[in-house]
Amino acid sequence: MTAMVYDTYGSPEVLRIEEVDIPVPEDHEVLIEVHAASVNSWDWDLLRGKPYLTRLGGFRKPRYRILGADIAGRVITAGAKVKRFRPGDEVFGDLSGCGWGGFAEYVSASEEALTPKPAGLSYEQAAAIPQAAVLALQGMRDKGNLRNGHRVLINGAGGGVGTFAVQYAKLHGAEVTGVDSAGKLDMLRSVGADYVLDYTKDDFTTIGQRYDLILDVVGNHSVSAVKRALASGGTYVMVGGSLHRILQALLAAPLSAWLERKKIAILVHKPNHDDQMVWKALVEAGQVVPVIDRQYPLRDAAQAMRYHGEGRAKGKIVVYMKR
Repeated sequence: MTAMVYDTYGSPEVLRIEEVDIPVPEDHEVLIEVHAASVNSWDWDLLRGKPYLTRLGGFRKPRYRILGADIAGRVITAGAKVKRFRPGDEVFGDLSGCGWGGFAEYVSASEEALTPKPAGLSYEQAAAIPQAAVLALQGMRDKGNLRNGHRVLINGAGGGVGTFAVQYAKLHGAEVTGVDSAGKLDMLRSVGADYVLDYTKDDFTTIGQRYDLILDVVGNHSVSAVKRALASGGTYVMVGGSLHRILQALLAAPLSAWLERKKIAILVHKPNHDDQMVWKALVEAGQVVPVIDRQYPLRDAAQAMRYHGEGRAKGKIVVYMKR
């Protein structure tokens, strides 16, 4: 089968297209014919090996030769212990907890990582959902305790996580401000943002507005600066970040909660079938639409990674294998 592989950390230039063996599923796994996979920031971090926390399990060279966590495709064979799927089923899911490998024509995956593909969606649309949408849900619902009437700011709203977060917040009655580059602001308005800020012109930490929930996808401000924009009783949710910022947040959290009634939370991604089912229902009902900027064939997957690294993508970038 054809796959995009790499054997050393670096820029997209270390990626190459290669013929490799089709994986053999174990008893609890299914073999999937991949139709589409999407690019996430985690892929970009694993490609470069930065931050260094991403090298756990593979400090000198990548643990997994084939990147790609978010996939959509069709089950070809099912292991002896698989109960939920059978050959021919259309599925989508996040493989970050079971070996990655999505940027290939076939991949083996645990049935626990997979969900039936939303009816009416293309494989490309389905592949754009899992990791980004679940991060948005867990950040808003679980860490952020989102409520009707909340004033919400999403820093880095124009990417994959951000576009899902904007739509989810609006569905739950929030007033949403999206922060990103000028080229993404019209798109943010189109998915429901009430207000938009161009981060090159407006610093949300200094303009005097206060928010009940701040979801920070990019981490380009210090924790103390972000807290200035947080209302008393509000929550600041960091989606990942550098080790320095995570330590900064952990040190600041107890004092902020005690003196200022401001909660600081760090969101660590946890693939979750139940959360994927939430998004399946939302997209099937037409309440949420995956935003896709560009689509690339597998042979050009390195270009897809390069475009992601430039930070200009509006929503998600998808790599397709079958059409």
